[in-house]
Amino acid sequence: MAGFVEDSDDVIAAINITPFVDIMLVLLIIFMVTSSYIARASMQVELPRAASAGEAVESTINIIVDKEGELSLNGTPASADAIARKVRLERRQNAKVQAVIAADKGVSYGRVMAVIDLVKQNGVTSFALDIEREST
Repeated sequence: MAGFVEDSDDVIAAINITPFVDIMLVLLIIFMVTSSYIARASMQVELPRAASAGEAVESTINIIVDKEGELSLNGTPASADAIARKVRLERRQNAKVQAVIAADKGVSYGRVMAVIDLVKQNGVTSFALDIEREST
């Protein structure tokens, strides 16, 4: 019969998962697109001098490696053990602490990697390599 409307007072017991699946697929696509940018940014290597150098990063820990490979922590000469202690202390006080490592361009790649490893072994996984803006 045309126009027949059935009045049903029954409780709907089924869950409609279609909107949930749609939302999850959109989130998956967003994650896939942004993860490629994140991975690319984490693998980028900067040279000691670059015309595209960014602004200075605020940091609690500043480590400098001079031409001879000597270490300085926040402007004062320091040993690797002193740097390790300071990194652990700062990590306990602030979980989001970042280390900035500035190395002379004449320092060997292995020496810079040893400093990065020292910082990472003591709990700070976020670090930046300091570079100087190249004049154009």
